[in-house]
Amino acid sequence: MTEPTIKHATFEIERVYEGVPVARVWTAWTIADEKRRWWGSGNLSADNHDLDFRIGGLEHVTDYAPDGTKYTLEAHYCDIVEGERFVYTYEMSRNDARMSVSVATVVLVPEGDGTRLTLTEQGVFLDGLDTPADREHGTRAVVESLAKALAQVEA
Repeated sequence: MTEPTIKHATFEIERVYEGVPVARVWTAWTIADEKRRWWGSGNLSADNHDLDFRIGGLEHVTDYAPDGTKYTLEAHYCDIVEGERFVYTYEMSRNDARMSVSVATVVLVPEGDGTRLTLTEQGVFLDGLDTPADREHGTRAVVESLAKALAQVEA
């Protein structure tokens, strides 16, 4: 048996959604039916996605990779400033083995005719089941998935 390990890391992702107002980006993140349209990193198929966006509210997502690997996200919303920011904690699991525990902050500000999103994540990565680099890569894919969905709506 290998000894349990932990790795701490912080990363920040910035993305400008040109021509998309803050209110539209906010809605995409905070309304369940809207978020279900774009959430994910592209190669996963969602089994369920429940979102109760309010302080104290929970989010639950179960996704499956093409090889059948199950990924689960369990989030808890801790702070919300309408139209500006939200903070949540979340756990990620792979096949029911906890991979990480994180705190994430999403900040939205107007920039020109669009919106600047800044997502900061502070994570604890457990037992080599996930790495900071892989999480950042996956999170960037999610942010880009939102960009594609917003472009379709705005077109």
